Amino acid sequence: MKSLYVPLLCAALLAAGCSSHAVKSAGQAVASRSASESVVVGPGPSGNYTVQAQPAAGTCHYQYTADKQPLPDPNCTPGATNPKVTSADEKQTICAGGYTSSIRPTASITNREKIANAKSYGYTASLHDAEYDHLISLELGGDPDDPRNLWVEPPSPGHKPGAGPNNPKDTVENQLHSLVCSGKVPLADAQDAIAANWTTALSVVGHPSGK
Repeated sequence: MKSLYVPLLCAALLAAGCSSHAVKSAGQAVASRSASESVVVGPGPSGNYTVQAQPAAGTCHYQYTADKQPLPDPNCTPGATNPKVTSADEKQTICAGGYTSSIRPTASITNREKIANAKSYGYTASLHDAEYDHLISLELGGDPDDPRNLWVEPPSPGHKPGAGPNNPKDTVENQLHSLVCSGKVPLADAQDAIAANWTTALSVVGHPSGK
């Protein structure tokens, strides 16, 4: 299935005066790249974030595990990594205090994206109860504002947003971050695992308990 971001790219190319043949070729290139790479690389941090276009309303569909944990639509939200974070510099970036807060887009940007993304996923419950989530978290080198790495995450069973412990996905992210920064799991393995299925990510990297 072609990426839902192909139409956005094609529209931009047509607006710029490109031929329909060029537009078709560009769309095919994006689709084949998504199919051949486990996780795409996003544009990275910006000093001037802008509101990013989201997939068309109703084109994204949640998936759920047997115990009703939510997963994003892989065609809409496959994950995207931050090019400024690599295994060579992780100690100076994601493993250093304050890095993620320094690259996080402001609420004035993400609040508008969250509203649009809720329409993409057909989410009609209270947005207060849902998290606008980085599929590959910032602490694991996820891209800060690539729409392929963000989704409106519905509340997990038993989790009340804004009250008490982190939701289950947050716990997985924190454990993976500790494993990466302690040298027990390669960064790319953690990124691939959480992008594929956050509920099984710890088991996939060989540390089901996070230890």
